[in-house]
Amino acid sequence: MEKNLQDYRKSYEKYTLSETVIPVSPIMLFEEWFLEAEKDDKIDEANAMNISTIGLDGFPKNRVVLLKKYTEKGFTFYTNYESEKGLAISKNPQVCLSFFWPNMERQVIIKGVATKTSEEESSAYFYSRPRGSQLGALASNQSKRISSRQELEEELEDLTKKYEGETIPKPNEWGGYNVVPVNYEFWQGRKNRLHDRILFSKVDQKWKIERLAP
Repeated sequence: MEKNLQDYRKSYEKYTLSETVIPVSPIMLFEEWFLEAEKDDKIDEANAMNISTIGLDGFPKNRVVLLKKYTEKGFTFYTNYESEKGLAISKNPQVCLSFFWPNMERQVIIKGVATKTSEEESSAYFYSRPRGSQLGALASNQSKRISSRQELEEELEDLTKKYEGETIPKPNEWGGYNVVPVNYEFWQGRKNRLHDRILFSKVDQKWKIERLAP
């Protein structure tokens, strides 16, 4: 089977990105873009982000997770520490995050270093989740091979009965990561593929701003 996509075309003409008007701090620009994406009714999950890791097999792998907090100190998401991504991060904590908001013709790419959040922070978030999500985290040995969907649903049913009316214990291997950025790249689509790309790099505890060729 072959499908030629060479005629797929879109001209990006909605916004511009100039280093003369952007904030001096990348987190301020990120928040500006994020809040605009959050308000856009054509974007379902503004906090959906791709995370890239280098796996134990030496191959990079991308997957989409949900951002749960951002501050000047980093970007936080939650997962199973014994999952494929968790094991990859334990071996190599250097990761890359990316956000793509197609309706705004924008991308943000963030390179950073991941560290585990505190047990207190992980527990606080775990117990803020819906009860079904708590049970799901307990039922699933994330990334491990299972025989069928039925096996997973039967485990969930058993746990639902077991903890009816009781507090669901947070799995020890479940928690958060905070990714501390070393650089941010903001990408704004432009006409004729002459896109705006602005790079923020941390140099001597200050952010250096540079423009990259598209």
